[in-house]
Amino acid sequence: MDEVLAYLKENPTYFLATVDENGDPDIRPFGTIAKFEDRLYIQTGNSKAVFEQMKAHPRIAISATNAGGTTWLRVVADAVQDDRLEARQAVLDEYPELQSLYAADDGNCEVLFLENAQAAFCSFTEKPRTVTF
Repeated sequence: MDEVLAYLKENPTYFLATVDENGDPDIRPFGTIAKFEDRLYIQTGNSKAVFEQMKAHPRIAISATNAGGTTWLRVVADAVQDDRLEARQAVLDEYPELQSLYAADDGNCEVLFLENAQAAFCSFTEKPRTVTF
């Protein structure tokens, strides 16, 4: 898990895939990842379609690549909502730039932790290496 966190911190824009209400894939750039209570968390607003999609179909995928495109990370996990104030605040503390848009107690900020995760570290020169958490 720490290796996944480090990769996503080093390559801060990743792509998050969900399933929409019609069963079609939906993917968008994302940029939050934080460790809290030995879990990896992402953050969004509950007014966004991505949040509704994760609630309806919690199995998500994350894809990230390094700046040179020579390595990449693929993660498949269940996104589980954590509605505790302290979880929301912990994630926001790592992203001060979001604090002009969100507050832990604003009724819009949501955090979700990754559960049943499988992450594959890939490159053009080595076989994929998989970790679970």
